[in-house]
Amino acid sequence: MASDQGPVVKSALLRSELIKLRKEKGLTQEQVAKDLEWSPSKLIRIEGGRSSITKTDLDALLNEYGVTSESHRERLHTLNRGAREPGWWSKYRGQFSSAYLNFVGYEAGASYIRQFQGAAVPGLLQTAEYAEVLTSMMVEPRRVAPIVDLRLQRQVEMARRAKPPRRYFVLDEAVIRRHVGIKKDPAIMPNQLRHILRTVEESDGLITVRVIPFSAGAHAGLFGPFTLLEFEEGLDDMLFIEWGQGSTETLSGDDPLVTEYAINFEGLLEEALPAEDSLEFISTVAEEMS
Repeated sequence: MASDQGPVVKSALLRSELIKLRKEKGLTQEQVAKDLEWSPSKLIRIEGGRSSITKTDLDALLNEYGVTSESHRERLHTLNRGAREPGWWSKYRGQFSSAYLNFVGYEAGASYIRQFQGAAVPGLLQTAEYAEVLTSMMVEPRRVAPIVDLRLQRQVEMARRAKPPRRYFVLDEAVIRRHVGIKKDPAIMPNQLRHILRTVEESDGLITVRVIPFSAGAHAGLFGPFTLLEFEEGLDDMLFIEWGQGSTETLSGDDPLVTEYAINFEGLLEEALPAEDSLEFISTVAEEMS
């Protein structure tokens, strides 16, 4: 088990395992709650991730489901201990929606990230200067600093992981062409583009950036940005659809939209320039802007 999955992913793994064990025993939530003398809402909250699990309650569930293997029980208790630890993003609570911080938590434990952006450089690739200019146009001044800080911290924490995720970014040409920051400092955007090039070069093959040229015409990304996350074990893929202003919709692998967006991403790759050509294009635009 990866040591750097983070509490959100560990919690999801635990909940997924508990649901699987309950269903394998042919038990409903109502039956389990009755057997344990719990309110039905308690188990619903636990399985839905809206309530943490105490050691006593976890033991009660494992007994109910007939889990006698000590190694199996200890593995689930280890997951539970990890799930109850605060994530590095916990210091941002109260400044961001719980839905967005939930996304950050899943992102922090993903093994494979696929993202499409049609208007802005992905947060995981942004420079501080680019992020500040972009954010200042969208929110009131007092919120700019924490938003930029969290965005940059996501990059730092991902680089610290023992096993950083594979990242695949597909960008519309508009992301590269729009001269963000030109009124403040014309160097901001070319520096941002060069930062993308350096980040890819220094990633040891873990980061790929592809660009869809205007000449490709309409494509599946025109409906907006989205992120697909995959995990090493036991979890369905996750889809996060961005609606702007930090608003996200979260869907798991059993939702048909997850498969639909995964297919759309493959279609976007077919429309995009090859990886080397994409980097050459980004470099050319950076020079044009300088």
